[in-house]
Amino acid sequence: MSASSNIVRRALLYVPASSPKMLAKSSSLAVDCVAFDLEDSVTIDKKPEARANLQRLLAKPVGGNMKDCAVRINAIGSGLAEEDLAAVCGAPSLDTLVIPKVNSASDLHWAADFIQQHRTANSADGSALKPVTILALIESARAIVDLQQICTATPLLSGLIFAAEDFAQDLSLTRTPSLTEFLYARSAVVTAARAHNLRSTIDLVCTDFRGDDGTRKMQEECLNGKGLGFNGKQCIHPSQIDIAQRCFAPGEEELEWAVRILIADEKATKMGKGAWALDGKMIDVPVVKKAKALVERAAACDIDVGGKRKQWGTQEPE
Repeated sequence: MSASSNIVRRALLYVPASSPKMLAKSSSLAVDCVAFDLEDSVTIDKKPEARANLQRLLAKPVGGNMKDCAVRINAIGSGLAEEDLAAVCGAPSLDTLVIPKVNSASDLHWAADFIQQHRTANSADGSALKPVTILALIESARAIVDLQQICTATPLLSGLIFAAEDFAQDLSLTRTPSLTEFLYARSAVVTAARAHNLRSTIDLVCTDFRGDDGTRKMQEECLNGKGLGFNGKQCIHPSQIDIAQRCFAPGEEELEWAVRILIADEKATKMGKGAWALDGKMIDVPVVKKAKALVERAAACDIDVGGKRKQWGTQEPE
């Protein structure tokens, strides 16, 4: 895996590494990304135990249907990050490191240097270790101001995550249901990630997860985030996974539109047509690129793109 790979993280579920029960349950989840947590969900006295749990867990294939196996370490400068990285950096099953409280490029420089020095080319049994990517948690005003430097700090960087609670604390904000107090920061995160071709932009946690109200609120927040340009959401409970993965996948109508565009474009190219239309609307290069990206994302979400192409195989350019 590399920062430029076609990875999809529609849902990123945090799982406390100090809980053997939750670690065992995670292997049965069909989720894009699990972030085994050594930070906020683990008390200081449990951190050595949590590191040992992850060393055992990640020494072998984790199983299940997760596409990205991640670990959230403690913040750089906390005095705990080096021990966290030493415990998991050489793990064969590790795909991604989630770095919290990234305030500047220097935080990622330190993490990247540690990875390059300690993730050796081969594991204990002699097999090659896969590359590791980084997700950076944006949690402060300083991080928002320094997004340009953060996004260019290391080629290992694969995405940005917006952390609302710490950001609210930093700016003395009160979180409201509308989330308008985070609009500038969330838009800045998405824009910076897109400008620097980072694959993942993962939105804030929905703190409501119980009952019908929790389901409704989660769906509202997912659609709100998607509308801003996010392509994934942090989850704190397994019940949130399906909602996030459905909302951040291409919808039926979106995919149908994109497939029709691509099929018609292929035929227009063979016919030597530089200008053509679909449903009475002119189609240009940016529209075709958008359709291609949407179809690629659908495939990465395990949606049957081939079936759609077969269904619309007779589509012609107008």
